[in-house]
Formats: sequence, structure tokens, C-alpha cells
Amino acid sequence: MPFVLHLLGLAVFAQGTSEFMLSGLLPDIARDLHISLSAAGSLTSVFAVGMVIGAPLLAMLSMRWSRRRALLAFLVAFLLVHVLGAVTTHYGVLLATRFVAALANAGFLAVALATATAMVAPDAKGRATSVLLGGTTLACVAGVPAGALLGQLWGWRSAFWAVALMSLPAVLGILRSVPADGAGQSADAAPGPGTRGELRALRSPRLVVTLLLGALVNGATFCAFTYLAPLVTDVTGVGAGWVPAVLALFGLGSFVGVGLGGRLADTRPVPLLVAGGAALLLGWTALALTAGNPVAALVLVFVQGALSFAVGSTLVSQVLYAAAGAPTLGGGFATAALNVGAAIGPWCGGAALTAGLGFRSPLWVSALLTALALVLAGVAHGARRRTVRHGAPSAQDAPA
Repeated sequence: MPFVLHLLGLAVFAQGTSEFMLSGLLPDIARDLHISLSAAGSLTSVFAVGMVIGAPLLAMLSMRWSRRRALLAFLVAFLLVHVLGAVTTHYGVLLATRFVAALANAGFLAVALATATAMVAPDAKGRATSVLLGGTTLACVAGVPAGALLGQLWGWRSAFWAVALMSLPAVLGILRSVPADGAGQSADAAPGPGTRGELRALRSPRLVVTLLLGALVNGATFCAFTYLAPLVTDVTGVGAGWVPAVLALFGLGSFVGVGLGGRLADTRPVPLLVAGGAALLLGWTALALTAGNPVAALVLVFVQGALSFAVGSTLVSQVLYAAAGAPTLGGGFATAALNVGAAIGPWCGGAALTAGLGFRSPLWVSALLTALALVLAGVAHGARRRTVRHGAPSAQDAPA
């Protein structure tokens, strides 16, 4: 893999840390800015909204630029709004910086996915994707706990400064290593399809199904992950001091899963998705049933982290394969789909808790979302077989 991809992965690590670190900083932010905890929580919600809106919109707008220019614009904007967030004393300004940061994050990730796949061989999209998404999983393992520690030692603003500083090496790497005229494409490469061409390519039923599967699987992942803390304290029975370790264990599993997915996504994606999807369903069910046993719960937290991100990262790479005619917008819609899942999953889990179904209920919701993904995949496969019997379709038009 080209070294610049690892620098892009560092930027994604900084962005993932920014997205998730507020969970450990909200009480300090609320006290410092003299706002309620629920108002501070809106900083997380507005980031999620910005990611969903920004991914396809900014991917489309960036098509007028070279990929290097787009990457630099998004990353520098992300860096600067974190500096502004670190120094502001006004809640409204901080809220606005979170929204702009999310827009920049979404645009950067969409273009970075297109850049990464353009800089490797056509059959290595899965490995290139895993390098970028590995930054997100590392944010769960190291970035979020480190942000919480910085907040405890030097205040919540220090975590914002740290995110800005982590973005600097990627800025320099993009300036030095990403070509200005094609983000890694050869000089004689065919020109891109343009906005209209990419929009036409996005009509592929295979692509639509893969995006829906990505949203469902990511929804299941973040439904369970969001409510792991009350599960392990109130059901498993471990002390509150164990919560960061359990969250890091899930993150470590996700890092392993992304690595596994990157190795298999280019060569055996279908077996990985079928076996991994079935194992995910069994795993969420098993965790819901055995959450009261500390050993079983800890093992399954690691396993589910690995399975979730192995399947999820493979689905992202399959979006990029299915969207070969829309390399930039494909990355944008993949980013949007993942964030739709990341928003809907926790909401569904919260609704189950509000209904009084207990702290195991988010795990059952995750199992249900995974089951829906498997049913959708089965229906799409059946539709494809029927279409083949009545006349072979092109690979672009065939559902997944």
C-alpha cells in the first residue's frame, strides 16, 4: 500500500477521534460553557447530521476539483474549526464548528476513499479501504480513551487541540504525495465520468442493496456499542471502572476485523459476507442471552467488534466495486449510509430502553437489524437468480 494511504488513515483516525471523543467530555463542556448536559449532547447529534448531509453533497461539489485540492480543503477546514472550537467560549460557535467539522469529515472521507482506490490495483480496493477504516477503529481503541484522559488532565479544550495537531502530518503528506491532476491516476488515465455520469452509475440495483446492507449492519453495530456501558455495569455486573476497558476491547476487535476484512474483501467477499453476517446474528443473540456472565460477555464483545467491522468494511469495499462508474459519489454515499446506520441504530436501541425492555434490549435490536440485512441479501440474491434465468444482466445492473 502507498505510504500516503497511511497518512490519510491518520487523518481518518483524527476525525474518528473527534466524532466519538465527546462522549467522555460532555460533562466538562456543559460546566465550562454553563449549559445543560442535554444541550452539550446536541454537539454529538449535530455532528451526525452533518456527516449524513455532507457525504454526498460535498462529494458532488468536490468533483470540480482535483482530489488533492479537495482533500486539502476538507482537511484544513476540519483542522481550523477544531482550533476555533478549542478557543471559543460561546456554545453557539462550538455547535457551528461541530457541524462544519462533520461536513469536512464527510467530504474528506468520501474523496479519500476514491483517492485510495485510484492509487492501488483495480483488485485491491478492499485492502485500500481497510487502511482508511482502520483509522476509525483505532479511534475507538486509542483515540477516544486518550481524548478522555486529556480532558481529565488539561480540560476538554486540550482534546480539540490534539485533534488539530494530529491532522497536520496528513496535510503535509497530501501536499507531497497526492498528485495534483488525478490523485494517483496515471497521466493517460481516462477522464472521469463527470457528475451526471456518476449519478447515472448510482442507479445500479446492486449498489443500492449494498448501501442498505451497510446501513443496517452499521446500525446494529452502533446500537450495541452505544449502550455497552449500562449493559456491562447493570447486567454483567462489572464495576464502572471496567467500562473504558470493555469499550477498548470492542475497539480492538474492530481493528482486527478491519484487517481481516481487508485481506478477504478483494478475493472472497461473498463467503465473508455470508458467513460473517450469519455469525453476527448468532453473536448478538448469544451476547443478549449470556450478558450476565462476565467471561462470556467479554469474549463476545471482542468477537462482535471484529465481526461487525469485518462485514462493515467489506460492504464499503463492495460499494466501491459496484460504483466503479461513480468513484467519488460512491465513496460519498457509502459514508452517508454508514452514518445513517450510526444514527438510526442508537435511536432504535434508546427506544427499546425507553419502552422498559431492559439493558439487554439494544442487543436484541442489533440482532433484528442484522436479521433484516440477511433477509434483504437473500431477497436480492433471489431476484438476481430470477433475472439471470430470464436473460443475463450486466454486472452493473445485477443486484447483490
